Amino acid sequence: MKFPIWSFLAVVIVSLLAACSDKPSDAASLASAQARAKAKTLNPQDPQLAAIYQRSCKSCHGIGVANIPQAGDMAAWQPRLAKGMDGLMDSVINGFGGMPPLGMCMDCQPEEFEALINFMAGQESSSAAEAQ
Repeated sequence: MKFPIWSFLAVVIVSLLAACSDKPSDAASLASAQARAKAKTLNPQDPQLAAIYQRSCKSCHGIGVANIPQAGDMAAWQPRLAKGMDGLMDSVINGFGGMPPLGMCMDCQPEEFEALINFMAGQESSSAAEAQ
């Protein structure tokens, strides 16, 4: 019995594609888990900013919701920071993906949004004490 060339090519292609997995490595999974754990305990040093973060940001940026950069995960924030603060502010004000306009903070001022972005991106000091 002859083995058709098409069958052989199909087996080769399937084998090659199986090797191309987009699953994260164990190291990437561990880093992601560590970032999610860290995000749960971070709070801005400034009490007013911490209150805003608790009521408006932490429900998504502090619990590991899929595809949302976690507070303190600088690697996840880098591509977003590359858009510049104007681009990030546009995303906050108009909403982006699953984030509602104004990020659930209808009374926040632009400078508060900027301070919150800087905090979540790890560019501002924070308190690692868990929120009350």
